[in-house]
Amino acid sequence: MDDTIIALATAVGEGSIHVLRISGPQAKGIIEQAFTPHHPQRWREKSNFTLHLGLFRAGEKVLDEVLIGRMSAPGSYTGEDVYEINCHGGLYIAERIMRECVRLGARLAEAGEFTKRAFLNGKLDLIQAEAVVDLISAKTDSSADLALAQMDGLLSQKIVLLKDQVMETLAFIEAGIDFPEDDVESLDRDALLQRISKGLELARDLLEGSKTGRILREGMLTVIVGQPNVGKSSLLNALMGEERAIVTDIPGTTRDEIRESVTIGGILLQLVDTAGIRESEDLVEKLGIERSWKAMEKAELILLIIQAGQELKAEELKILSQYDQDVIVLINKMDLMVGREQAEEVLQNYPTQQGVWIPFSVKENLGFKQLEREIKHRVYQGKAEKSKEPLISNIRQITALERAASALTNGWDSVKNGLPWDIVSIDIRQALQEISQMTGDSVEESLLDDIFSRFCIGK
Repeated sequence: MDDTIIALATAVGEGSIHVLRISGPQAKGIIEQAFTPHHPQRWREKSNFTLHLGLFRAGEKVLDEVLIGRMSAPGSYTGEDVYEINCHGGLYIAERIMRECVRLGARLAEAGEFTKRAFLNGKLDLIQAEAVVDLISAKTDSSADLALAQMDGLLSQKIVLLKDQVMETLAFIEAGIDFPEDDVESLDRDALLQRISKGLELARDLLEGSKTGRILREGMLTVIVGQPNVGKSSLLNALMGEERAIVTDIPGTTRDEIRESVTIGGILLQLVDTAGIRESEDLVEKLGIERSWKAMEKAELILLIIQAGQELKAEELKILSQYDQDVIVLINKMDLMVGREQAEEVLQNYPTQQGVWIPFSVKENLGFKQLEREIKHRVYQGKAEKSKEPLISNIRQITALERAASALTNGWDSVKNGLPWDIVSIDIRQALQEISQMTGDSVEESLLDDIFSRFCIGK
């Protein structure tokens, strides 16, 4: 924290401009030595959040004409004096400006070091810091909105409410241990159970939304399965909007998995197109079919495609019975049924009590809107879309919250079973520790290093 750091904040390569970011106790002095403003009086006004045009020098040598943004402590992103140097977009120009700053006392920043300093200086908590990475890597409107809600501190506010409840519970227990003769309520196990239950309710409410949050952040693993020639690859191509998979009338064309990402209704789907499920003596096809079954074991959503008007095969019935709630059945090639049967009549021929059944036709673009609605229904668990609400989505945070909920449950059981209060306090302290790990109030340095190493340099 005593060092002054500098890094390229824009992507490496040539462009119209590059931005160099410098932060730390020597930042002001370095800029004062190297920068000659075109309007010295305005520069001397020391106004914050301003841009100044001038020349950046190495001694008497002009390196470039630049715009410098000034953000003084403590009102900057890192909480330190921060300057952003906007130079022309040749990488060589940026590098020689950076070399001069290093010569004057700065050092090259490590990955994520600017955001790490923001965290250590109390400008944001660990949840907000991790949301910065999520925003940078967001691939959909939903994931971007989720990251922004977390960066704004909305999720942190919910976590703080939980932490305060657990701290009050711990204080209640310690008062009962230290001053048992002073207050009858301090020995009231029913009152303690109510306090723990309130904490559990808050934790479970957060965990309930974590599945939605994680899917919005990472996407939903979706496997397309079915018999050969029912339209699996055609569906993949239709969703992708391009000919990604080979489509022929020859059964068994797809032998291996094809993996692609596509956004439907603001939801990122990690699509896996698999080999057709059937009995086969072909060694290569059998290996592909085995992979199809393994993919289904990991899937969060299975799109089972069947052909309209045909009876279900043993493999299709097995998928329905084995995965049930994870399956959406697409009754494909409904266009072939026109004039013979209506969609309702077709549905009557199938065991629709398992999974969700949608009359479908890739060729006629039938059923895609219903598929989108069903996907969104599953992701948001039947509730209104909440991508702008503070849902927990980070696996580290979810794991810590699960451990906190487990510790609170153990504490509740200990109270119910009549165990001494000092034993109960162990579980409540454990819950408090896990919650503190989430926000970074109590966190090991090695974990911080691991988290911020995932950031890009310059952020």
